[in-house]
Amino acid sequence: MSEAWNKSGWRDFPRVQMPDWPDADLLSTAEARLLKSPPLVFAGEVSQLKHKLGEVCEGRAFLLQGGDCAESFQEYSADTIRDTFRVLLQMAVVLTFGAKCSVVKIGRIAGQFAKPRSAPTETRNGIELPSYRGDIINDLEFTVAARTPVPDRMLRAYSQSAATINLLRAFSQGGYADIHRVHTWTLEFTSRNEIHKYRELAARITDALDFMEAAGLNSSNISSLKRVDFYTSHEALLLEYEEALCRVDSLSGRNVAGSGHLIWIGDRTRQPDGAHVEFCRGVMNPLGIKCGPSISPDELKVLLHKLNPNNDPGRITLIARFGRNKVAEYLPALISAVSEEGAKVVWACDPMHGNTVKAASGYKTRRFESILGEVREFFAIHRAEGTYPGGVHCEMTGKDVTECTGGVSAVSDENLGDRYHTACDPRLNSSQALELAFLVAEELRALH
Repeated sequence: MSEAWNKSGWRDFPRVQMPDWPDADLLSTAEARLLKSPPLVFAGEVSQLKHKLGEVCEGRAFLLQGGDCAESFQEYSADTIRDTFRVLLQMAVVLTFGAKCSVVKIGRIAGQFAKPRSAPTETRNGIELPSYRGDIINDLEFTVAARTPVPDRMLRAYSQSAATINLLRAFSQGGYADIHRVHTWTLEFTSRNEIHKYRELAARITDALDFMEAAGLNSSNISSLKRVDFYTSHEALLLEYEEALCRVDSLSGRNVAGSGHLIWIGDRTRQPDGAHVEFCRGVMNPLGIKCGPSISPDELKVLLHKLNPNNDPGRITLIARFGRNKVAEYLPALISAVSEEGAKVVWACDPMHGNTVKAASGYKTRRFESILGEVREFFAIHRAEGTYPGGVHCEMTGKDVTECTGGVSAVSDENLGDRYHTACDPRLNSSQALELAFLVAEELRALH
């Protein structure tokens, strides 16, 4: 590392998007308890993910990252975790067939609790209170008590994350992820939706699996057909939590963010001289950087030097989030900046955050056609630039919610209120997420 670093050093840098804790003693107590708790992830897993993302850098793999906008205490259940994991597996199988390469699977899960806000306070009926910043900090209910930051909520978030990771490890390694079972779920989706092209692709996947079975290649003798590697990620927004779970790997002596396999820096917290960049530069985990319209090519170059001075492949994933019809305005300059530096990065498309609108009904929503439009623009720009569009990053759930409109589930503005459950941003439901995977697979096939 080019400069000395310690995990508390971020406290000397400007901090944004973090709460003002009203009780310093309670905060210290919560931090001390987290400091004694086991990390949620380990250095070997982190190194394995970095290697896999290095394969994406070289165009030999594809990244699928998806999950909740913000995890909640209220919606937490084993069924919710299972359903989201199941849809991500289905998406991964479809994308694997389209990309003709392995798919790196990362969930926005087991730590995605804190959310940046556009304003520090919210006013309703003349009453001003602190903004809701995610369940790890305060509560959505609009009362003084609920909106007051409570440090003990970090302990509850840690406990929920630990249980979530434990369940995900069981699902991913215990046979639930068997590729034949996963594809059966996808066939059920295509049988319910009268879209011929999805059925055609699903049939081709069936033929491929049947051929493998006939050749004696099945999950009874090839363990990789019934197990998957699955990783966790979240925005490293609440730095007290991140610091408390940071550990030194006993084998390498390097610092590991023990809160998740991949952590990312948000579009609002990527100041090169800010606290979030300072903390993240010192941990060995793969890092994401959200790149919105406000990032300049020069700023991106500074971030790449600070966060990946050795230019290690798999260390940095650039998550582009511009909005439909804006990709051509911003992305080419960033691609040029990366090329000028010779930087090894994964390029991923987040087609969610730049496409949020308010429906006539008052609900915040995202339109499926806008999400798909940004993905297609992302692929088109990379084709034109001769670079590799390495992944997609989406907010989705395995539940049958009505938060985003359009898609085969035909959610309209009028029925957004039927099952609108998100505490923050609207998510693709299970059908919309899988449909997006089919359509991204078409883009991937066009690359070959």
